[in-house]
Amino acid sequence: MAKLGTPKRPIIARVQTMERAEEIAYLCEQNGWIFTVGLEPDQPEDVSDLLKMLKDRRPAAPPGAPPCYSRNDYCPCGSEKKYKNCCWDRDHLEGAPAKPEHVE
Repeated sequence: MAKLGTPKRPIIARVQTMERAEEIAYLCEQNGWIFTVGLEPDQPEDVSDLLKMLKDRRPAAPPGAPPCYSRNDYCPCGSEKKYKNCCWDRDHLEGAPAKPEHVE
C-alpha cells in the first residue's frame, strides 16, 4: 500500500467551510503532502487522514540541537551496531561505566 500523502494515496478530507478547507490546504502544502479537500456543508467533517499524518510526524529539533537517534537506528559512531547496543548507555545514562572506544 502506498504511503499516505503521496500521489498514489492522497490525504482526503471532508470539511464544511471554505476557511477550514484553506487551513487544511495550508498544512498539507507546508509539509509537501498531496491532498484532496471536499467542501460538503451538509456532511460531518472528516479529517482523519490529516490527523494521522500530523500524529506520525516527528517534531523538528531546535536549531543547534545535537542530532537525535532512536535506539533502533544504527549507531552514528560507525560500528554498524544498533545504537542501543553500542553508545546508548554512554550517551543517556549518567554514571554508567564508560565503554571502550571502537577500534577500526
